[in-house]
Amino acid sequence: MSNGASADVLEKGAAVHATTPQEAVSRTAGYAAATRPSLIGNPGTLGLFSFASTTLMLSLYNAQARGIHHPNVVVGMAIFCGGLAQLLAGMWEFPRGNTFAGAAFTSYGAFWLSYATIQLPFTGVRAAYTDTEEFAAAIGIYLITWCLVTFWFFIAALRKSVAFIALFGFLTVTFLVLAIGDFYLAVNVTKAGGVLGVITAFIAYYIGLSELLAAEDMAVIRLPLGVFPKRVA
Repeated sequence: MSNGASADVLEKGAAVHATTPQEAVSRTAGYAAATRPSLIGNPGTLGLFSFASTTLMLSLYNAQARGIHHPNVVVGMAIFCGGLAQLLAGMWEFPRGNTFAGAAFTSYGAFWLSYATIQLPFTGVRAAYTDTEEFAAAIGIYLITWCLVTFWFFIAALRKSVAFIALFGFLTVTFLVLAIGDFYLAVNVTKAGGVLGVITAFIAYYIGLSELLAAEDMAVIRLPLGVFPKRVA
């Protein structure tokens, strides 16, 4: 994108940011206008695609697609894509003045790094549990904690856009269902959580693609997010 004015998609709940003053004026009601100048490129697509890709992989494993029962292949993605890339995206959001985006990307980057830490053998986290039910209960509490964090983001997203309400709504339910699956060792419930996670991932892909296309001067299409109009005091 150019070095002109730009607005953050997660802070404003918008699919489009303006790259020129003329473009900022010409946006339709489905998009939010750019309001803050910044020399930092919008890292929204990086964070969203990284989150979506890692979530999609783990969710397919949870759904036991192709007969997969062990999620260990996702560890590399959790460290470098879902973890490091999102963490960087979050750090780049804060100097743009986008508290919501910075907090969200950084939080879920930390989530994926912590998940990878649990799965890596040399950390000894899993090995410390000799009782399978105890480990499952511990993971259930871990997931419930992230369900709560996600619910707080869901509340903050209620006046942003339909797309963000859907994203954090589905993610909240996904964490909840996966936690129930671990608490009760219910394989079918965990599979249902995997399916919900797949839906969540594609919503994140849609929002990320919307932001990516918004950065292009000659994009083939614009993808609206159902942005809510700003309240007039």
